[in-house]
Amino acid sequence: MGPAALLPLLPVLLLPLAVAAGGPEVRSLRGSWRLRSGNGSVSLRAEVPGCVHTALLCRGLIQDPYYRFNDVMYRWISLDNWTYSRTFKTPFDVRKWQKVNLVFEGVDTVAQILLNNVTVGRTDNMFNRYSFDITSVIQEVNFVEVRFLSAVSYAAEQSRCHKAHSIPPACPPPVQKGECHVNFIRKEQCSFSWDWGPSFPTQGIWKDVRIEAYNHYHLIYFSLTPFFVKSAQQWCLEVESIFDVVSSKPVAGLVTVNIPKLKTQQTFSVRLQPGEGSIVLHVNINKSSAVEAWWPNGHGKQTGYNMTTTFMMEEGCQIEKFSKVYFRTVELVQEPIPGSPGLSFYFRINGRPIFIKGSNWIPADSFQDRVTSDTLRLLLKSAADANMNALRVWGGGVYEQDEFYDICDEMGIMIWQDFMFACALYPTDQNYLESVRAEVSHQVRRLKSHPSIILWSGNNENEAALASNWFSIPYADRGVYIKDYVTLYVKNIREIVLTEDKSRPFVASSPTNGLESVKQGWLSQNPYDTHYGDTHFYDYKSDCWNWTVYPKTRFASEYGFQSWPSFSTIEKVSSPEDWSYTSNFSLHRQHHEGGNIQMLQEIGRHFKLPQSPDPVKQFKDMIYLTQVMQAQCIKTETEFYRFSQSEIINGEGHTMGALYWQLNDIWQAPSWASLEYGGKWKLLHYFAQNFFAPLLPVAFEDKGVLHIYGVSDLHVDHRLTLRVIVHAWSSLEPVCTLATEGVTVKAQSAVPIYKESISDLLERCSCTRKSCVITFCLVGEDGLQSPTNHYFLSSLKDAVGLEKTHFSASVSQQDDIYVFVLQTTAIAPFVSLDVGSIKGRFSDNGFLMTEKKKTVVFYPWEPTSVEELESSLILTSLLDVV
Repeated sequence: MGPAALLPLLPVLLLPLAVAAGGPEVRSLRGSWRLRSGNGSVSLRAEVPGCVHTALLCRGLIQDPYYRFNDVMYRWISLDNWTYSRTFKTPFDVRKWQKVNLVFEGVDTVAQILLNNVTVGRTDNMFNRYSFDITSVIQEVNFVEVRFLSAVSYAAEQSRCHKAHSIPPACPPPVQKGECHVNFIRKEQCSFSWDWGPSFPTQGIWKDVRIEAYNHYHLIYFSLTPFFVKSAQQWCLEVESIFDVVSSKPVAGLVTVNIPKLKTQQTFSVRLQPGEGSIVLHVNINKSSAVEAWWPNGHGKQTGYNMTTTFMMEEGCQIEKFSKVYFRTVELVQEPIPGSPGLSFYFRINGRPIFIKGSNWIPADSFQDRVTSDTLRLLLKSAADANMNALRVWGGGVYEQDEFYDICDEMGIMIWQDFMFACALYPTDQNYLESVRAEVSHQVRRLKSHPSIILWSGNNENEAALASNWFSIPYADRGVYIKDYVTLYVKNIREIVLTEDKSRPFVASSPTNGLESVKQGWLSQNPYDTHYGDTHFYDYKSDCWNWTVYPKTRFASEYGFQSWPSFSTIEKVSSPEDWSYTSNFSLHRQHHEGGNIQMLQEIGRHFKLPQSPDPVKQFKDMIYLTQVMQAQCIKTETEFYRFSQSEIINGEGHTMGALYWQLNDIWQAPSWASLEYGGKWKLLHYFAQNFFAPLLPVAFEDKGVLHIYGVSDLHVDHRLTLRVIVHAWSSLEPVCTLATEGVTVKAQSAVPIYKESISDLLERCSCTRKSCVITFCLVGEDGLQSPTNHYFLSSLKDAVGLEKTHFSASVSQQDDIYVFVLQTTAIAPFVSLDVGSIKGRFSDNGFLMTEKKKTVVFYPWEPTSVEELESSLILTSLLDVV
């Protein structure tokens, strides 16, 4: 590591300024800094924003941290205390400015900030914005240092100093190979490890850092909140501006808000008081303009309006703020349901009940500086392309970057936003609470203008952790922990949210019983009660094809099954000796206790396990089967939630949300995700495109009777034809077909459209359960068509008549897409097209092929060619697994 210390000293850089007439001088300190280890033995150039790991990687001092066992090999990095430093010239005359601040949008996490060897401040919260007054310290040439303390050491020290009572859990389970006491540091909780992710407790300046110099006043936060005033039948916009006022006397002036497209312009006289001054303006939108609301994906357009806000204050500069404003309302409806105990739990957007379809979002990388706008756009577009309209930003990661929410606004993806507390109890001492209060108020101010955010939620699973006593707290001590819980989430977080943002609902936890939890002192006896709120549900012991094991809940906000990512994804971070299901690597990568065995057990229920004598072929077969199993399990469960939306059975039902766990991956490993690290679609994601389709027929069996429901998210009723086709596994020609015409599928509901006893059906079609399979779809006159769905009458390991097929595939290019024409000689279940590392996605994958010919389109995400696709293509179906 020695030679790295000999890098030349950094030049003093002058960066371009953003200057408004008489306005503030803002100068970014992004770019090249010096980075050195605690004892100075390692010294290198490092980019800001960035972190120590990526800096070391960039300079070739470490390998890919995700390669093989490097997560454990590189523990030393996060156990050291690193220092970032740089020299910069002040590009303005300091004497001309009343105030100069050093502003950090994000510091990860515990650091002492020095300017010219004077400590100007300290940080201890990754989620906070820090602004340090450097007016009296700044010179013509400056030396800035950010001295980090290891997050691991800091968390351990905080835990040691907490004398009151223990705050469990102390450490993650050993299988996660993580670090301890993450609940004592306001940092990305999963960076100390999780059951789907590695332990990389980063240090670094992870967001922008800059110098701001200003006189009189400076705008810090600016937000827009729309309200629909029912009594006046008019949209109103609340415009909030928060300033730092350095003038010793009040500053008066005019603010003009202009939304040209809505013929709305208003000017207000305002006065700012010294200190932190805020202005709240209420703009009434011109009644003669038709306002187009913002709608979730699949329910309408995401119309936004350009708006200019001009501040003309008597002192100093004019500020012009350009923004996009969206109009939408959100209500979380919790009210009695006829024929059922408990309360509903669903979202109304612009007055319309919306069935929430989507998944849960985790950080896209262990190293946030690698998460670019392109990364976010690719993952979010994949969510929208799979007919999702919502994601839950899970409470163990980070509050996402601005671009994330901008893209969600643009794509109509609703966000259930957790605050960053997960699966743990937390301290409530004064310093900790103050830090959390600053974090919450900063994040709400930063994010509340986004129409995509429809809910604030206090934490992930902490109500359940207390109610179900995950941490074995003696009954006599429960009161202390309940008090802590209410202090943190209710008296602090909730109080700030309600003050800062009256436009959207807040729940204290997920899962929760909602209003019932509130009634029971914020801690319900059973937060998983299906008659209230939302539920999380995981079961790896039951048969996942059996819908009766799933909770008929009001809202399913977490549920899932694991699978392995594809071989091309694993190959990048492993070596040939790792390519078996039981290798040390495969065990090391699995962070969920018993996860690899659970997958085998679930596969074994319905499929034959691979027995190939070639270990690599056997590994690839296992990967394929885990993905088939995961897709089929989550399909069954999600379809159950969708067909339960319109009925109450034994007091349960009216399910109005299905968010499976999880959307994306943080590294290349087995997990619950449907998108692999890098964005490649697993078979589950292709299935999601179908099981979240706006129009879908769903089949299930109950007491020997086959039921088919028509599920619709469309806004009008449709008269359709239901086509049911029965195939013998041994033939591509159907053994019998049935068309039921004039079936009415009601708008935004799930209705029974067909039922027949299985024995009658089998007799009519000369079939047995093992020899036949059912497919079905809905077709309308105007080209409206649902995906074709399937229902298996038996396990596929028992299927009779299935034979190995001979596939052929031809590839051709049409403009910027590629067309694959597949031909088969026999029925093929779970046909998978894989083009290795070529980035892109197919129009369909993992399907049941019951016709001789099928056309599939490939949408590339980067340039490729017919030749490249042909040579990379691997076609697999169930009978290729040996």
